[in-house]
Amino acid sequence: MSLSSAAKFECPYCMAYNDLEIDEANDLGQEQIVDCQICCSPIELSVIDNGFGIEIIAKRDDD
Repeated sequence: MSLSSAAKFECPYCMAYNDLEIDEANDLGQEQIVDCQICCSPIELSVIDNGFGIEIIAKRDDD
């Protein structure tokens, strides 16, 4: 059974906060491309466990 949790990340294009559902068993350590819910720009996300909890690192897909 995998744990899932809701998280928020800030879009590096429009600075709006987006919701993301994380499946901890499959998403940790993975990179994925998602679209901002506001401006529809592609965002590259890395989901990591920093030792204190789950952290989402969002960066522009064109970087």
